[in-house]
Amino acid sequence: MPTAESRTPSTAPLAGAIAVDDANALLALARSAGMLVTLDGQIGREKYQSVAGSLRSFQCFAAALRDALAAGQAG
Repeated sequence: MPTAESRTPSTAPLAGAIAVDDANALLALARSAGMLVTLDGQIGREKYQSVAGSLRSFQCFAAALRDALAAGQAG
């Protein structure tokens, strides 16, 4: 079983598909990095969500986002 330090989130399905304004892709990336995403509420079409996790999962998210954005620029 991998430890938190050896876990690397998969960005393959998100590579080239990440845009700063693509909330669903960002939330999926946060989940794959080990972060908890909760729906706090919804008013009309607007959803209010929280993202929480360890510092390590946040670092994994930041690295995966950087890699996905770089792959999108290269392609």
